[in-house]
Amino acid sequence: MAKRGGFPGGMPGNMANIMKQAQRMQRQMEEKQKELQDKEYTATAGGSAVTVKVNGKREVISVTIAPEAVDPDDVEMLQDLIVAAVNQALQQAEDDTTSEMQKLTGGIGGGLPF
Repeated sequence: MAKRGGFPGGMPGNMANIMKQAQRMQRQMEEKQKELQDKEYTATAGGSAVTVKVNGKREVISVTIAPEAVDPDDVEMLQDLIVAAVNQALQQAEDDTTSEMQKLTGGIGGGLPF
């Protein structure tokens, strides 16, 4: 009885090469993701009133507030500066990750979230 589907004797050479390339790309992406998780991104707001540092895992590592930024009569301003700096640092991490993954994939995969 004849086999159904597939290729007799395994995958044709071209398909095997494509699979090897895909596996290599996957390994490179995993390595790059680990590397990016260890990177740190720093952003400031209000000049240098608030400085925030995050890592590639999107975790806040530190927040530095200049003494002159602390005004008990304007707590909302300080809160806004912290939020702005955190968001900017997180955006840097996101942009870097997207850029590095696009370099590896050559733009294939469209808008895959990494």
